[in-house]
Amino acid sequence: MVDITIFFARLWGSFFVIFGLLFIVTRQLGKTIEMTDDKAFVISTGYITLLLGLVTVILHNVWVANWKVFITILGWSTLIKGIMKVGFPEIINKQAQRFKKKQIVSAIFLILLGVWLFGMSFY
Repeated sequence: MVDITIFFARLWGSFFVIFGLLFIVTRQLGKTIEMTDDKAFVISTGYITLLLGLVTVILHNVWVANWKVFITILGWSTLIKGIMKVGFPEIINKQAQRFKKKQIVSAIFLILLGVWLFGMSFY
């Protein structure tokens, strides 16, 4: 059986690399930011975000002084973002607008974070 930390490092790492590459290749990040104008879109994706964060927090609430704490922090931040998307979609729209001019930088950051997480899962 795979250690839960390794599982989440590979899951989140793969997720970040895939989405980062898709954002660069398809320029989809700009379209996704525009979609935050639609409250129904933000709320519906909020439920998915909330669920992903909740699962991560429940299964990996590990506060240690090494890289594994990043999975816990990621889980908590995802849970909080999900709550914000469901409860306060207009705030999410304002936050998303800040990323419009930084789309490529955000995508590259996602890819690098994903590669780092995926790589850490092999140590």
